[in-house]
Amino acid sequence: MNLGVLSELEAHIDQLSVAEQLALLEYVAQRLRKNLGAQSDLENKLVLMAADPDIQRELREINEEFASMEADGLDPA
Repeated sequence: MNLGVLSELEAHIDQLSVAEQLALLEYVAQRLRKNLGAQSDLENKLVLMAADPDIQRELREINEEFASMEADGLDPA
């Protein structure tokens, strides 16, 4: 976020009453908790998926299928 936008937000916040500022702060905190919770939930799902034997088997099969292409003379990225 650029400084101009931050300055504009600060000016608007300064115009709010203390009660309105607290309400805004609570709203922002709730949104952050929700977003962090969603991120954490996604990470947990990815961990469970990575531990899934069927997923691991599928990844091994994909690696075996493309193993011959590793010797194509190109440097790995």
